[in-house]
Amino acid sequence: MIQEIAPYQYRNEYRPMPPEKHSILLCYEGRNILVKQKEGEISFLTFEEAEAYVDVTKLYQEYIYLFSIDDVRFYLGSHISYDKIPEFEMEDTQILRTARPKHLQFAGVTGWQLYRWYQSHRFCGRCGKPMVHDEKERMMRCPECGLMEFPKICPAVIIAVTHGNKILMSKYAGRAYKKYALLAGFAEIGETIEETVRREVMEEVGLKVKNITYDKSQPWSFTDTLLMGFFCKLDGEAEITLDKEELALAEWFEREDIPVKAEDLSLTNEMMMVFKEGKI
Repeated sequence: MIQEIAPYQYRNEYRPMPPEKHSILLCYEGRNILVKQKEGEISFLTFEEAEAYVDVTKLYQEYIYLFSIDDVRFYLGSHISYDKIPEFEMEDTQILRTARPKHLQFAGVTGWQLYRWYQSHRFCGRCGKPMVHDEKERMMRCPECGLMEFPKICPAVIIAVTHGNKILMSKYAGRAYKKYALLAGFAEIGETIEETVRREVMEEVGLKVKNITYDKSQPWSFTDTLLMGFFCKLDGEAEITLDKEELALAEWFEREDIPVKAEDLSLTNEMMMVFKEGKI
């Protein structure tokens, strides 16, 4: 999956140390990210490469620390005229679904999640005053009323509903992503994750489930989500009542007919492949 970057080690402790020349700037503009592509691999702008295009004082003193991978620190880029840097281009962040090397793929999408959070918390949601960066934690703080805001993480479930040798697969309605997926949904206030599984299955396809079994989790920075995967069995009739606002279709597939191939990006794909290969 996207977060599995071994032998590299991701370190998300908030340690805003000054950048070094080989430290990396992750530069975003809306849904776009600044990258250089060469021979099938991406790279990001280093502080040393940026020195020729920005005010060096601002570059090394007005920084926002994000995280580290091994001994390389990553920062949020600013004060940069992106169109003036040779070989680098702004690309849609969707390229991070397939980008290599994998540790930079993960860094790019994780940084994008933090970029969006910083962009949406420049002002206090309670009194409207400008927010400031906390010195000890990754937190935006209002110096006027004391409101504290931490990065947003939305808990959600991925649900593999099985019925003997069959698994329920679906396609989203009204989204750019057109491939088969499993049922999914966000947890609501006041419910357990297991209750989320039951509710989402009932809402989207009108089915009851039993034997809900946790599989594993995955951070999914494309949507600020912490995904939790579950397998469960059909409880009762298999006839689908489709929620057409959420899904374009949903259908049962025999194990050997599942129309997916293995990839190393998502928990959804891994769960589908586990069932397809008879491992569960």
